[in-house]
Formats: sequence, C-alpha cells, structure tokens
Amino acid sequence: MTKTKHRPFFSIIIVTWNALHHLKRFLPQVAKTDYPNFEIIIADNASDDGSVEWVKQQFPEVRVATFDRNYGYCGGNNRASKEAKGDILIFLNNDAYPDPHWLAGLESIFQKKEVGVVQPKILSVEQPDYFEYAGAAGGFLDKMGYPFCRGRIFDYVEKDEGQYNTPSEIFWASGAALAIRKTLFERLGGFDEDFEFHMEEIDLCWQVHKSGYTVMYQPESIVYHLGGGSLPMGNPRKVYYNYRNNLLMLTKNLDGNPFFRIFGRLVLDGVAGIKAILSGNLKDTWAIIRAHFALYGSLTLTLNKRRELKAKLTATTPTHLVYQKSIVADYFLKGKKRFSELKFR
Repeated sequence: MTKTKHRPFFSIIIVTWNALHHLKRFLPQVAKTDYPNFEIIIADNASDDGSVEWVKQQFPEVRVATFDRNYGYCGGNNRASKEAKGDILIFLNNDAYPDPHWLAGLESIFQKKEVGVVQPKILSVEQPDYFEYAGAAGGFLDKMGYPFCRGRIFDYVEKDEGQYNTPSEIFWASGAALAIRKTLFERLGGFDEDFEFHMEEIDLCWQVHKSGYTVMYQPESIVYHLGGGSLPMGNPRKVYYNYRNNLLMLTKNLDGNPFFRIFGRLVLDGVAGIKAILSGNLKDTWAIIRAHFALYGSLTLTLNKRRELKAKLTATTPTHLVYQKSIVADYFLKGKKRFSELKFR
C-alpha cells in the first residue's frame, strides 16, 4: 500500500456504523485487492459494537477514521476524504467486496483526463450471475427525473450475460462503488449532507457533468454488493428519502426554469400516494406527503444552492444521457423491463 510512480493511488473509503458483521464478512475480501497503490480507510460513525477494535486488531494496515457521532453516508465519506492520500477516492459500501483485480480496470479508464467519475460493474453477492439493484451497469434519468439503471429497471434485475461489457458513458454512478478524482470531489464540496441517504451520488454526478467531466461505467472492474444494508426495500423511511431527495436533486440541478418539471413530479408523486392507499400501504403515502413538505420547508436553502451551482458550473446537462420518455409509463404500461428495449434517440 505504498505509492508507485506513474500509477494512480486509490483511497478506498468504507463508511460503517454498528456493522461489525459486514466488516467481518467483506473487509477481508477488500484487503485482497491486487494493486500496488492503494489504501483502505474505515470511516467509523461512532460505532459501539467493537468495529474499530476489530479492524485495528485484524487489519493493522487499514487506516481508521473515527467520528464523534453518526454522520451517515454523506457526512462520513466527506470527513474521511479529507484524510485520504489518494489521487482517486473510491466510496465502497460496507456490504460489498471487489474482484481482486478491480483497480486495474479503474486505472485504465482514469487515464482519460475528461473522466471524472467511474462506476464498476455491480453484481449481486447472493446471485453473482445477476446485476445488483443499486447501480447494476450504470445509471440514467428519464425526462421526469426518475432514476434507473442498465441491468435494473424498477424491480426487474437482468442476468449478466455480457450485454453490458463495453465501457460507456452513463449519467450517474452508484454510491455502492463510486470512484472520483479527489481534486474534483473537493472542488464540488463533496456529497450534499442535506440528502443524508439516497440519490446524493446522482446529485454529485450531475454536477460532475456540469463541470465538464464525464461519468463512465467500467465493466472490467467488478464489485459484488449485498444491498439493503442501511435501509431495506419497502421501509417507509427509505420511501421518504427517495421521494424527498429526488425533488431536492431536481430543484438544484435542472437546467432552465424547473417549475413545470417539478410540478409534474409532484403530480406523479400524488398518483403514487393514491396507489399506495389503494394497496393498503398507508405508511408509504404518509412518507410521500412528508417528503413534499420537507421540500417546501427547505426550498429557500435549495434555491440558494441552485444559484451557487449555476454561478460556478458552466456546462449543461448531457441530454443524450437522459431518456426523453417516461420510464414509469414504459415499464408499467408497456412492459419494457430491459434497458435494450428503450430507445434514447
């Protein structure tokens, strides 16, 4: 884990909070990384389950950054990044492990100066032949701001049959395994900690695009992800953050006048809330309502962020990476479940 000339140095940052069981299962695999220039930093959000003591005893070569409280994914990564020595930061979930040769693939694609962020191919720990929900083969947005992935649209996950084995440009990289140039991360101010959980990586990648850099998917680098380590699917808290953060992200980053697009999303959210009522999921409806009121309550702050971003970021949203139709309509009404069925142009 020492620097070698002419090869980038990677800082692998793993945020954790009371997840010793994940560290015991996955950290040994991360430590098997076969590359000369890297470090591993455990960013511990004030765990009280013995995580810090176990890491120091079992992996003395791993650096541990300890914090006074739980700062979540965004805050933990932001604070740990300040202690990182690498040219490139990798934010890796604590319930994920990489193929030992994963950094070589990242190294090759970061040779292109215009590349700011790279996501590996993300496969499932439990079903390694399938893509994993959180990121799969790279993320995109539709015209209304709904995120989806190559290899995973809503709840449909594709089997990895080599259909996404070509490095390609994507709109956003998954926070489960996201690599970014440290100088760029610092210039953008890191993750927006007001997001707390979910879509902070999409928000960041949107700003990477507006900084003139590209976001890439690299299938030659492979990571296996368990998923659901922080908030399980169907959790009302997860529903709240997904809806709230999507609205915050759109308000911050949409080009031009965002009013009509935001209003359209509010209407669609209302439809989702009614559907949840009809399905008996009253907690989900309440989560959506709370998400809307959270947007209204933070609107002044969010609009201030929007003005600041507009002043310092000169590039525009890469429209060729935005699906100019409704992924909701295509999936639920037309039955399009695979990325190959979508026509971007």
